[in-house]
Amino acid sequence: MYDLGTMAQSVAAKLKERGETVAVTESSGGGLISAALLSIPGASTYFMGGGVIYTHQARRGLLAVPEEAMTGLRSSSELYARLLATRMHEILDTTWTVSETGASGPSGNRYGDKPGHTCIAVAGPVERTMTLETGDDDRVANMWVFAQTALDFFEQCVDETN
Repeated sequence: MYDLGTMAQSVAAKLKERGETVAVTESSGGGLISAALLSIPGASTYFMGGGVIYTHQARRGLLAVPEEAMTGLRSSSELYARLLATRMHEILDTTWTVSETGASGPSGNRYGDKPGHTCIAVAGPVERTMTLETGDDDRVANMWVFAQTALDFFEQCVDETN
């Protein structure tokens, strides 16, 4: 099993050392990305906030994403993850934003994605997206894998700016 206290330790140290900040939007990760970042002592120096954007209401209410911005987009896609990352980045004016959206299981989502599907985006000095398919329908296991993958991907992006 994953240890919340060590999942983000390395990237958190880099953010503190560089004086950089991060915000998070997540859905199928259920808040584990934020929790991992917040579990590190001194998190207030780099963690500016985040949200679990699990519904259309949350997207509209917390991120103020207008419906017209969703034209041609669907949740659980790299483009959608990028949209949420970019929007949170603008709202909280952080150095970085990490976004995750997917289907943790035990079934897939209404868009045809199988359980274990997630898309991750990083916005900031480096902007990247990725898709992960675990092939697993274990909801909790997928949530942990999604969070760890998002943090590892984020750290790779941070390392690109050295």
